[in-house]
Amino acid sequence: MRFSKGRVFLLRAPEGENLVNFVNELAKKKNIIVGSVSAIGSLRNPKIGYFEEKKGQYKVIELKGTYELVSLMGNISIKDGEPFAHIHVALGDSEGRLYGGHLVEGEVFVAEVFVQELLGEILERKPQENGLSLWDEEPL
Repeated sequence: MRFSKGRVFLLRAPEGENLVNFVNELAKKKNIIVGSVSAIGSLRNPKIGYFEEKKGQYKVIELKGTYELVSLMGNISIKDGEPFAHIHVALGDSEGRLYGGHLVEGEVFVAEVFVQELLGEILERKPQENGLSLWDEEPL
């Protein structure tokens, strides 16, 4: 699929907010139906997911404390008729250890968020037999 650049948003998420919900609400309020998202900052008590292929579901890993948001990257598309942010993170602890996975939730301590809207066709996530909701495959 081909897209052109739309609006750009650079903002700080409020402390205490669930970062996933914040990005989803931003997308809904600004009518962003396709886009990319990145961020840096710190999250408290984040939950990350690892998709267990054999079980067809996410294993949720709960981290306690405050973690440096070393990297956040993801995309926005449509799922169940609503804008949906699919986000992956790398999180660092106070000892320099790194944890990564799908961001299920995380309370913002500090988060600087960049969203690039993309204009073009609608990308819609559809349930698959493997337990994931994915876009249609695009042949090259």
